[in-house]
Order: sequence, then structure tokens, then C-alpha cells
Amino acid sequence: MLTYLFNYLNEMNFPGAGLFEYISFRAAMAMITSLIISIVFGKKIIRILQKQQIGETVRDLGLEGQLAKTGTPTMGGLIILAAIMIPTLLFAKLDNIYIITMLVATVWLGAIGFIDDYIKVFKKNKKGLAGKFKVIGQIGVGIIVGSMLYFHSDVQVHKKVDASYVLSADEEVVTHLHTGLATDDNSKWIKTDDMTTTIPFIKGNEFNYNWILGEAGKNWGWLLFIPIVIFIVIAVSNGANMTDGLDGLATGTSAIVGIALAVLAYVSSNVKFADYLDVMYIPMAEELVIFIAAFVGACIGFLWFNSFPAQVFMGDTGSLALGGIIAVFAIAIRKELLIPVLCGVFLMENLSVIMQVGWFKITKRRYGEGRRIFLMAPLHHHYQKKGMHEAKIVARFWIVAVLLAVITIVTLKVR
Repeated sequence: MLTYLFNYLNEMNFPGAGLFEYISFRAAMAMITSLIISIVFGKKIIRILQKQQIGETVRDLGLEGQLAKTGTPTMGGLIILAAIMIPTLLFAKLDNIYIITMLVATVWLGAIGFIDDYIKVFKKNKKGLAGKFKVIGQIGVGIIVGSMLYFHSDVQVHKKVDASYVLSADEEVVTHLHTGLATDDNSKWIKTDDMTTTIPFIKGNEFNYNWILGEAGKNWGWLLFIPIVIFIVIAVSNGANMTDGLDGLATGTSAIVGIALAVLAYVSSNVKFADYLDVMYIPMAEELVIFIAAFVGACIGFLWFNSFPAQVFMGDTGSLALGGIIAVFAIAIRKELLIPVLCGVFLMENLSVIMQVGWFKITKRRYGEGRRIFLMAPLHHHYQKKGMHEAKIVARFWIVAVLLAVITIVTLKVR
């Protein structure tokens, strides 16, 4: 909202108004505002949750210190959502298709999580929202987001190719005169179709989904793209949800992932960096840097209260939204195939549950008694069962997340 005001002030030659033209300034302001909202107003929200007796009901799983968390305020994800939404509305351009997409995904997934928490807390139903309804909601956001990113005319991908490259029917040569980068004798920028994405560790660093569909992809590519979006949204949001089992684990991991996504978004939306790194250039995606800055600020601010010993839990209101935001953001900047590396902590948590349940069922059929791979799943509970302190587990998972984030960024140059 403020961008429109400062654009007007800039036209009137008002001193300092030109700062709003810089992504770096608006991103910094979004992060600072997000931190202020989550820390200052977060404390007030926690008090309200305490007065309303909106506390966590903890199942006794035999874990050290677990029962001491009973009654800790939950639904703190509302703090995260507010700290993301308000700075984005203030500092981002609201007519940008990528910002609209992220806001839709944030509100939708936050609403699903809120309904789940509401049923658990106020209806005293420990199961919360039925799993099938969660999945239906996630499919819904996947369809909407996938359709927006596939069909909207503002969603474009530009890639740099050698001058000898033969254009296909869906490609056209483009120039970027406003940045001083135009076509020359050695290379050219082309506008390609919307099915191109980044693939790590492969020469060329790009993959076109139409390769799977062949000629049919030109008209029916959305039949592949939208299911891929749905799958990624469900997988990452559920992974974040499972990771939210220790104080600060999901929050800190999400912040680390968010920082890596901010770097990827910035280089992908800046034609000079895209030219230097030889990666796809995505016009108009620079506004996503504002959003992800608010996201990181919200996570760090919430960590102020969520670190061990936690004063508040995010609940599904926060965890489903965080995972979904990461998934949609990665898809928007065409880095979704990097998610298994970048979100490796979420992946490990997901796989540990799948492996544990699957192996238990297989061995029960074969031997008449179910056996386990881990002492307990998700994976963080396995280390708790081994006697490792909660804070130590969280710190080590953060270290792994940092390592994976660095590897993800390095893939920009590793081909």
C-alpha cells in the first residue's frame, strides 16, 4: 500500500521517497516491521491466548519434559500470519501476480490450520480436522496456485541461450534494455513457455515438464503442472507440520529455508545476476523478496517466544502455513526441484514416519509382531528417546538445515 503513496511522493520530488524504488530497502523494512509485530504484538497475543485458556493438550508419549508443556498457549501461528501479511500489504506491490499468489496461499493454508486448532482446543477433539478435509483444502490451494502460475500472462520465464539456438514455436527473443542487457552476437534472451524449471546438478540447469508430455504439453501442460503443485504443497506443508514437535524446531528451520529462498528469488528476479550466474530470469518476481523477508522476520520474531522452553506453540495454524508458503514460493521462482535438498529436514521427518509405519505393517504381516526402525517417529522423537536434550536436538537440526541451504544455493553454479 505504501508503495503507491511513495510513488506519488517521488513524482512530486519529495526527499527520500525514491528509496521505495529499491527492493533491498523495502525488503529490509518488511523484515523490521515483521520482527516488531511478532515480538511486540506477539506478547499481547500470547496473553490473550492465556486468558482464554487456549492451551496445548499433550499426549503422554513417555518423553522427558513432555507433560510440563501441557497448558502452553497454542494457535500462536496467528502471530506468524499477522507478521507476514501486514508487512507484505504495506511494502509490496499488491497488483503483482506473485504477491497475490503468496497471499492467497498464506490465508488459505492458515485457515485450514486454524480450523484444525479450533476443533482441538474449543471442541476438545484431539484429532482435530479430519485428515481428508485437510487434504481437500491443500488440493484446493494447489489448484488455485497452480492455475494462477500457469495461466496468468504476467508469469514468464526468460532464459539465456547461445546465438545458434533454434527457437521453438513457444519461444521468442526478448531484450532487457532497462538493465543494459540486450541480445548480442554471442547470446540471446528468449521467452520460453511456463513449464520450465530449475534442476540441480545437471548441465544447463533447466528442465521442461513438456518433455514428459511431448507435443501434448503445448495445450495440456496444465494437466501435469497443477498435480505437481498439489503434490508439493501437500508434501512440504505436512513435512513442516510433522517437524513442529520440539520447541523452535519448525520455526528455526523455516527461517533458514526462507533465507535461502530469498537469495534464490533475488538472483532469479534480477537480470544482471541471472546473466552472471546463467540462470533463468523471472520478470516481476522481485516483489517476492519483500514477502520472503517478512516471512523470515516472522519466523525469527516468533522464535523469541517459541525457543526452549516455549512460551507459545504455533499449532497447525502456523505449521501448515509455513510449509505451504515454502512450497508455493519455491514453485513461483521455479526452484521446486530443489525442495528435497533445501527442505531436507522436513523430508527426513516425513520419511521417518513413512518408513516407521510401513516397516511396522510389513513385519506384522510377516512375523505376527510389528517391528520398528526408529525408537519413535518423527525422527526428532527418536533422538529424544535416546536421551538427547531437546535443545540439543533442535540446534543440530538447525545446523543440518543451514548446511542444506548452502548446498542448495551452491547448485546455482554446480552443473
